[in-house]
Amino acid sequence: MIDPPKVYLVHALPISMEPISASFRSYWPEARVAHLLDDSLFGDFDRDNKVITGGMIERFRRLGNYCAAAGADAIMFTCSVFGRAIEAVQRDHDIPVLKSNQALYEELMRRGGRVALLSTFAATLSTVMTEVAECMSASGARLQITPHLVEGALDALFDKRPDEHNRLIAEAAARFADHDAIAFTQFSMAPALELAQARVSTPVLTPPNAAIRKMKALMGMAGQSG
Repeated sequence: MIDPPKVYLVHALPISMEPISASFRSYWPEARVAHLLDDSLFGDFDRDNKVITGGMIERFRRLGNYCAAAGADAIMFTCSVFGRAIEAVQRDHDIPVLKSNQALYEELMRRGGRVALLSTFAATLSTVMTEVAECMSASGARLQITPHLVEGALDALFDKRPDEHNRLIAEAAARFADHDAIAFTQFSMAPALELAQARVSTPVLTPPNAAIRKMKALMGMAGQSG
């Protein structure tokens, strides 16, 4: 009997852990999931004026090497502002290595149209806009992007007020009901999906759900558990 794949999830913040765990429980429960958390990454990124330094890239490469040495069949990063560092990990390994929003962007490129990008962290929104522009250039896709920072939501989450976090995101999503799609750009925002989707008929996309769909496809397991 072939063992199910072992997927390492690498986090820079604890708040990303439960949203991706919930998505795995719903959409890929067969996978063997392992969590690796370094909650100093986010603070060090902030200390370095939100610049991805050479030292930060090397730290990510070591994280990737650890996962590979521990028997990972795939690695998924849940931190949305470290794309350049994660690209170095992708170059280091032959196994699938996903950046947090990589699959989300690919889904948006396929959809096209008017897309609202919601973030709760300003640095994420800046990073996402750059990455989406790069994806559009590479794919030739045409999207009309509306970026939006959900003020106060991240503070509410850090203050252990998840209901307020979700409410603020859902209210923000309702402002873009006339768009073709609404995308959350952080794993930590995924718990607001149900409340947001109740406010709009527009499809609402989340990074963890998109990432699992892509990872399953990469590993030839798209038919498992939805």
